[in-house]
Amino acid sequence: MIPPAIHPRRWLLALALAAPAASATGGGDLTRHVDPFIGTDGTGHVTPAAMVPFGMVAPGPDNADRGWSYSSGYQYRAPRILGFSNTHISGAGIPELGDVLLMPAAGTRWTARSTDFSAVPDKQTERARPGVYRVTLPGHGVRVELTATQRVAVHRYTFTQAGRAQVLVDLQHGLLFGDGPRVIQASSTVDMARGELTGTTHAKNWVEREASFIVRFDQPIQHVTTLPPRDGEQAARYVLDFDLGAGRVLQARVALSTVDVEGARGNLAVDAGRPFDAVRAAADAQWQRLLSRIRIDADARFKTIFYSALYRTLLHPSDIADADGRVRGPTGQVMAAPGGVYHSTLSLWDTFRGVHPLFTLLVPERVPGFIQTMLAHHQAQGYLPLWTAWGRETHTMIGNPALPVVADAVAKGLHRQGTGFDLQTALQAMVATSTQPRPGAPAWAQRDWDAYEQFGYLPLDQTGNESVSQTLEFGIGDDAVARVARAAGHADVAERFARRAQGWRLLWDARTQMMRGKDSAGRWRTPFDPLVPTSPMNNPGDYTEANAWQYTLTPALHDPAGLVAQMGGAAAFEAWLDRFFSVRAPADNKHLGQEALIGQYAHGNEPSHHIAYLYAWTAAPDKGQALIRRIVRSFYGSGPDGITGNDDCGQMSAWLVLSTLGFYPVVPASGSYVAGTALVRRATLARAGGAPLLIEPGRRPGVWLDGRRMDPKALPHAALLQGRRLEVGAAR
Repeated sequence: MIPPAIHPRRWLLALALAAPAASATGGGDLTRHVDPFIGTDGTGHVTPAAMVPFGMVAPGPDNADRGWSYSSGYQYRAPRILGFSNTHISGAGIPELGDVLLMPAAGTRWTARSTDFSAVPDKQTERARPGVYRVTLPGHGVRVELTATQRVAVHRYTFTQAGRAQVLVDLQHGLLFGDGPRVIQASSTVDMARGELTGTTHAKNWVEREASFIVRFDQPIQHVTTLPPRDGEQAARYVLDFDLGAGRVLQARVALSTVDVEGARGNLAVDAGRPFDAVRAAADAQWQRLLSRIRIDADARFKTIFYSALYRTLLHPSDIADADGRVRGPTGQVMAAPGGVYHSTLSLWDTFRGVHPLFTLLVPERVPGFIQTMLAHHQAQGYLPLWTAWGRETHTMIGNPALPVVADAVAKGLHRQGTGFDLQTALQAMVATSTQPRPGAPAWAQRDWDAYEQFGYLPLDQTGNESVSQTLEFGIGDDAVARVARAAGHADVAERFARRAQGWRLLWDARTQMMRGKDSAGRWRTPFDPLVPTSPMNNPGDYTEANAWQYTLTPALHDPAGLVAQMGGAAAFEAWLDRFFSVRAPADNKHLGQEALIGQYAHGNEPSHHIAYLYAWTAAPDKGQALIRRIVRSFYGSGPDGITGNDDCGQMSAWLVLSTLGFYPVVPASGSYVAGTALVRRATLARAGGAPLLIEPGRRPGVWLDGRRMDPKALPHAALLQGRRLEVGAAR
C-alpha cells in the first residue's frame, strides 16, 4: 500500500525552508566539488560562465562567434578569447545569445584602425566555480573576474599597471547559427560622465529577438572611439578609454532586458550597490543551498562528477523576466510574467525525459513557475512551447515535449490549490496544442494534424522527414494529455488521446522487429537499413538524430508494458535488448546522435537515455544495472572532456544525478520511477519536515522502502516524499 501524498503546498514551503537549514547544519563546502569546465572540451558544449541558479545573465568567455562546436561560445582548448559576453546557453546544439561582449586591456593600444582585440589566456590562471569565473590575459595586462546576480553581470578588471585602460564594447557580437551578421537593427548611447552605455539590438539568428542593455562602469569614460562598421553590421563597436589614476581596478555591471532599456535599468538598480565580492559570495551561497539538497557519500573524484552534473541541471531554464515583472513573449509582445517569473531556454525535447522530473524532487517550489510560463506561452502563441531561447520559439526538434512535463507535475500533485497553476487551464492548453493548426509555424514544423488524425501515424510520403520519430514522439504527448484528462475528470478526452497514443503500433514491423516508415498506402519504407541514423539537417530520413534500433524503444516512454507485449513478452523483449546492446554500429557520428555507443545504445543523445532501465520488464534486471554502471564509468569523467555528447541544457547531467540515486523516470508523465542501482555508498535527499530520504545499495534482491518491497517498475514519487530509507540495487 502506498502512503498518501502529503499536501503539495506544505511540501513546497517546507522544502524551500528546510534545505538552507540542512546546509547550515550539515557542514561541507559543496561548491568546491563543482568543476564548471567539465563538458567544455568536445561535444558537451558547456559554458564555464558565471551564473546563479536559473539566472538570466551568464557572463563568460567566448573563443569564437560561430560554428557548432562553439554553441556555448567556448571550447577548453581554443587558443584565444575574443572577449566576455553576458548571456549564454549551456549545453545546447545551436549557437545563440552572446550579448554585449566586453574585452579590457591595459594602456592605450587600440585605435579606430584596430581589428584584432582577442587575447591568449594564461590557462594556468583560468578558474571557475559556481557563480564566478577568472582568467589572466598576460598580453592585455589584465586579470578578468566575472560574477552574477539573477539579472546583473558583474565584471572586475585588475590591470598590471595603474593609470590608463581601455575596454572594447562590441554590440554586434553574438553566437551565430549561420554566417551573420546577426543584428538587423540597433541603437546605442554613451554617457561618458556617468560611465554608461545603453541601447537595444534587434537580432535574427536561431530566433528573432530584442535585447536591451545598460553597461555601467564605476569610473567615467574619458574618450570614446567608434570603430568603423564591417560589411552588413548595424550595431556599434566602441573602444572606451578610462583614466584610473593611481588605481588598477575597473568594474562594470551589465544588465539586460527582453523589453526595453528602462527594464534593464530597473534590473541593474536591484543590485547596483553590492560590491563584487559580496555578489560572488551571494552566488556561492545560492549554489550551496541547492546543491545541499542532495548529499552523497563517495570518493572525491565521483563527488566532482556528481556535483558538477547537479550544478549543470540547475543552470536552465533561465528566468528572463524583468524585476518589474515584464517580459517579451514568444511573438514579441510585452506581457506580465505570471507570478513575476518567465522561464526560457526550455530545451524540452531533451529535458522532459530527466531534468524536469528531477526538478519535482529537487526544486519543487519552482515547478509551478515553469508550468505557468508554458501556459503563458500557449496563450500568446496558440500552443505550448517546443524549444525557446530568450522567450522566443525556435520550433526546434519534434513532438510536443511540454505535454509530459505538465503531466508529470499533475501526477505529482503540483497543480493543487495554492501551488500556482490551474488543472483545467493546463488541460485546455494541452488539447489545443495537440489539435489546433499552427499556420505561423515554419515549413519544417508541425502545422496541422490532418494526416496524423486520418492515418493514426504520419505517412512518409506526406511528411517528408522524421515520419517515424514524429509519430512516436506525438504518442508520448497524447498519452500525457490522456493522463491529465483523467485527473481533470474528462473521460471522453482521456479515451480519445489514449487511443491516439497507440499509433506506434501501426509502425511496428513484425518481420524486422523495428519501428519502420510507412506511406499513406500502408507500404513499408524500402530499402530499409535499421543501422542507418538520419536527421533532417545531415542525412534526411525517418528518424531524428537516431536510427530504427534506437527509436523502436520510444513507446516505452509511455507504454512499456504494451511494447513488451508487442515484442512477444518478457523473454523475447530481453533477447531484443541483448541484441540492441551488442549489435555494432558502422561508426560514430556526433552530428547524427551516434556518440557514447554500447552496441546500438547511444548515450550521447536523448532517444537512448531510458533504455538500460527497460531490463526491469525482463527476468534479468541485473543486466540493466550493470549497463548503468558501465555507462557512468565510460561516458562521465572529471576532466574538461567529461561529457561524451551534448549536455542538452542538463539532460545528460540529470541522467547521471538520477541514476546515482538509483532510479530514473522511464515514463516521465507517470509520477513514478524505475529502479536501477544506487551508485554511491549513501545518498540523502532533503525533503519537507527536515527528515531526508536515505538511499543505500540493497543487501537483498529487489527494491525496499522502509522495509516494504516495492515494484521496481513503478516506484511512486509520493512514496519517496514520505519514506525514510530506500534500498535499491545490489551493493557492488
